[in-house]
Amino acid sequence: MTGVRTLTWSGTVDRPRSEVFAWHERPGAIVRLIPPWAPLRVVREARSLADGEAVLGLPLGLRWVARHSGYRPPERFVDELVSAPLRWVVPWRHIHEFAEEGDRTRVTDTVRTTVPRAALRSTFAYRHRQLGMDLEAQAAARRHGDRPLVVAMTGSHGLIGSALAPFLTTAGHQVIRLVRGTPRGPGERHWDPHAPATDLLRGVDAVVHLAGASIAGRFTPAHREAVRGSRIGPTRALAELAGRHVDGPSVFVSASAIGYYGPDRGDEVLDESSARGDGFLADVVSDWEDATAPAAESGLRVVTVRTGIVQSPRGGTLRLLRPLFTAGLGGRIGDGTAWQSWIGIDDLVDVYHRALYDTGLTGPVNAVAPEPQRNGDYAATLAVVLRRPAVLPVPALGPRLLLGGQGASELAEASQRVSPAALVARGHRFRHPALEPALRHLLGRDRPGED
Repeated sequence: MTGVRTLTWSGTVDRPRSEVFAWHERPGAIVRLIPPWAPLRVVREARSLADGEAVLGLPLGLRWVARHSGYRPPERFVDELVSAPLRWVVPWRHIHEFAEEGDRTRVTDTVRTTVPRAALRSTFAYRHRQLGMDLEAQAAARRHGDRPLVVAMTGSHGLIGSALAPFLTTAGHQVIRLVRGTPRGPGERHWDPHAPATDLLRGVDAVVHLAGASIAGRFTPAHREAVRGSRIGPTRALAELAGRHVDGPSVFVSASAIGYYGPDRGDEVLDESSARGDGFLADVVSDWEDATAPAAESGLRVVTVRTGIVQSPRGGTLRLLRPLFTAGLGGRIGDGTAWQSWIGIDDLVDVYHRALYDTGLTGPVNAVAPEPQRNGDYAATLAVVLRRPAVLPVPALGPRLLLGGQGASELAEASQRVSPAALVARGHRFRHPALEPALRHLLGRDRPGED
């Protein structure tokens, strides 16, 4: 076909070849390698790299079906686009090769396609970075006692769960998704949030509880009830069940939030020992964490992950801000002095992973990067990464029109200078402690001239 070219990307990862190849064979590998800015979703993973097929969903209902072949472990495998009409428009044959270089592995991707190299550069740069960081994080976890676990997870299809579940399965864990609908296979179990079945956690080593209605929105009575009702009762019911199971979990990890500290504590540095703040969210988070008490009282190790502002183009504030800043319409909120305690999605995944294997981690844990940013500095950094100006400050009236007075003060205008003290005390290593490298990785925006 006219215009078909051969493109090659190559890089090394600091792990043995057998380990790198085995990672690619585990469930979740393809999910971890898809850039978060790409308009793709995994419909079905391949059951085998030898002859399986992976199905990806694209906009407009199109399907990208990749058939595997050329399987020579631990040296190579191939995937080729086979679905019409895409294969006639965008031919694609991707050879994955793995070569030993001492204790390291050279990963080489060779693609035959009509797509220009410039359009794929960011994708393959992301894939190589992500592979290396995941393997490094998982190897460090094994050195600190990580072993294969059976993990029951609620909220597995949300922003956090959809990143955490595939990370855990590529690390060798088994994830059982607790779903409110009809289970679609042995990897799912039906979960009634208010009356869970007595055998729901049978054979489970750990629980990761992520489910809860989105906090974003106008703080109407109905919204407040949805936020509260989806957290307190279900968490207590699950914690009680976990504590009753003889052959059940030994660790219970529950989502929480830095809303615990209240919407405005000035320049006070807030660690896990800081007093709770005031306001609706502080009340909810305090009761949410208290709802895990039945598990702790039964002898389970309980960790509550107080999460900051999660950075991912797949959800949260970055998903909303990215198109505005790309269009040159972004800027600080108000005077820009409010503190934003943020964390990249993959660093948050590492925190949840650590909560599973680190027996010295217990109680509340601040899941935030070690370098919080003032809102004005955050806006300026995002603008630099996207190569756009940030000259249109958002007036105070804007968030109040969208969220109401209480919603604006507790969400858009909240100022919390939070420290990850518990993680630092455990020697935790962040992938992206600084904001700009985190945003560049998540948005595929390398510095000019990088390749």
